[in-house]
Amino acid sequence: MAGLTHFDSKGDAQMVDVSAKETSARVAVAEGWVRMARETLDIIGEGRAKKGDVLSVARLAGIMGAKKTADLIPLCHPLPVTKVAVELTLDPDLPGLRIEGTVKTTGQTGVEMEALTAVSTAALTVYDMAKAVDKAMEIGGIRLLLKEGGKSGRYEAT
Repeated sequence: MAGLTHFDSKGDAQMVDVSAKETSARVAVAEGWVRMARETLDIIGEGRAKKGDVLSVARLAGIMGAKKTADLIPLCHPLPVTKVAVELTLDPDLPGLRIEGTVKTTGQTGVEMEALTAVSTAALTVYDMAKAVDKAMEIGGIRLLLKEGGKSGRYEAT
């Protein structure tokens, strides 16, 4: 299991010990999308969804999801996030919504999982709120765009 930090020398799952790491400013940005019928996009964009303001609720769900990441991902460290921002953008060319999540902290480990969870939770919330009119919606493209801080430095997706 060389190179996989969540396994010990016997191959058993473990939470990584970050106690010896230096505290540093950390940031991560993730993205994803929800593809849907153009009519569904129009309903969301015009604020006509029966369950309410899809964009505002999904944004709030994404923020809440980032804060609960350690409760969802078994070996994730609970972190004191200092900022979570979730942006949802209407994209008629998709057609659908593009989602970007940014998470910041100052700590001994990064916030990549929190950013990815923010995007995933927001996307699932969009699906939940619009599934009455479009069960064929598709969630995809969830990936890390940027990670800064810590010993490994900066990562930026190409």
